[in-house]
Amino acid sequence: MTESQSRPSPGGVPLSTVLAFSATSVPIAALAMAITVHMPAYFAASIGVPLTAVAAAFFTCRMIDIPVEPALGLAMDRTRSRFGRYRLWTIVGAPLLMAGLYMLLQARSGVGTGYLIVWLMVMYLGLSVLVLSHAAWGARLATGYAERARVFGIMGGVGVLGAIGVLLVPIVMQARGYADHEGVRAMIWAIIGLTPLAVLLVVWRTPETIAPETGGHRFRVRDYAELITHGSMARILLADLCLSLGPGWMAALFLFFCRDRMGFTTAEANMLLGVYILAGLVGAPVTGAVAARIGKHRAAMLSSAIYSAALVTLLFLPRGNVWASMPTQFVAGFVAAGFTALIRAMVADVADDIRLRQGKERAGVLYSLITSTSKLALASAVIITYPLLARLGYDPKLGRANTPEAIQGLTLAFTAGPIVFLALGAFCFVGYKLTAERANEIRRELEARDAALYAEAEPIEALTGAGSSPLTAPAARPS
Repeated sequence: MTESQSRPSPGGVPLSTVLAFSATSVPIAALAMAITVHMPAYFAASIGVPLTAVAAAFFTCRMIDIPVEPALGLAMDRTRSRFGRYRLWTIVGAPLLMAGLYMLLQARSGVGTGYLIVWLMVMYLGLSVLVLSHAAWGARLATGYAERARVFGIMGGVGVLGAIGVLLVPIVMQARGYADHEGVRAMIWAIIGLTPLAVLLVVWRTPETIAPETGGHRFRVRDYAELITHGSMARILLADLCLSLGPGWMAALFLFFCRDRMGFTTAEANMLLGVYILAGLVGAPVTGAVAARIGKHRAAMLSSAIYSAALVTLLFLPRGNVWASMPTQFVAGFVAAGFTALIRAMVADVADDIRLRQGKERAGVLYSLITSTSKLALASAVIITYPLLARLGYDPKLGRANTPEAIQGLTLAFTAGPIVFLALGAFCFVGYKLTAERANEIRRELEARDAALYAEAEPIEALTGAGSSPLTAPAARPS
């Protein structure tokens, strides 16, 4: 691979390339939906694991996984192979995720918490590898401020196809007479089948470039501290925690709220959830386009306000009327899909700033921090809301037979928690400084330095006859 082939391509990323690269978003989004909505309820209601034990298992795995994330990110950033950097790790993540899901399918009534923790950990490890490598690779694929908003927005939109597709599985299964737990099992099998197909498409059709670096490759403690204390990154981390916890909180209680407060069947609740997710197919790309015009941080603040307003309207809708609830779910899903895309695009801008300062690629480590906050938020949603419902006297096995006081407590928990955290997330971006102007200035400085490093490497290649620069590892080209 020659030095010129290792450089980023000028101009925007072709839509066909973005769509192919977004394929990994399909199983990732599908699994995220299954984890936040169906899997905890499946283990509690169908396998018979107590609510507190389910919450403990998921929370424990998240807590164990969080310190592993930075190590994975660092390993990815330091990888230099003929297969590229993040491409290689994408291939590694798929079998880990599939193995964990398969073993979780083998869980039967009376399964211990230890069994759940072990195989949830394997599943989460594979998911972490796929999410980190995909996001960091995306930051290298798109380099401009507005271009990143576009690319990550499309990635979010494509991911919606996976989420909505996996939600259709239990709906179809129930319509054909299968029980709820059989629908969840079919959902997990679908994710296992989608994962290798998506990964193969991404590694086959997407180019990867490796940025030139200055100095050695040693990662010092102060380098890591600089990532966390970076002004913009610190704001993003706290905002991501809140913006993930708000919708995650709602998702953890969604089925209970729809069934026992709104009077919907499980199939109807899944239909509404499908509308919520399907809205993101348009919402994520549109949010990216809006962010390119008004700024990513402003788009996040606007989305938070719209989401909260939509959530409040649910309390005034007639019970049992699915059609009346659909517009509200569509609006909430439309803006919610943009949260993840905006945060990921903003981290890519921070990665540029860090590379300009430290001279080394840190995208993998930076995205590990973001995925850690997201996992902490989603785990906290379960560990907080499920015990909270128990304290409020709500029993999921009783369904609509719960007392009016318990149903009222469920309603308050469902609405108040997300609104509070979304407001906190929006507040984090007040005074945000890594604007489009600053991000573009950083890109110009990086491109000038990269050009000098490439030029410096050319005489070395000519003398050694090497096919690649010592500053850049070879990267595979798309077929």
